[in-house]
Amino acid sequence: MKAVINIHEAKTQLSRIVDEVAAGAEVIIAKAGKPMARLIPLAPARHRKKFGLLKGKLRISEDFNAPLAPDVLAQFEGR
Repeated sequence: MKAVINIHEAKTQLSRIVDEVAAGAEVIIAKAGKPMARLIPLAPARHRKKFGLLKGKLRISEDFNAPLAPDVLAQFEGR
């Protein structure tokens, strides 16, 4: 929803207008009937990924990359 308000109203009711914009509205501010500015909500801040959160909490066995036993490999291959 776009609302057009004059600059005097924007100055006197800025807090209310900012609340409306934060809720998703779009507001055009006009001076003498001519659109001068557009207020739109900001996109939510993207959270940066933090690496190493599980450091020291997981353990990978020493034989993780060792070849599979022939009978287990046969089951994966459908034999």
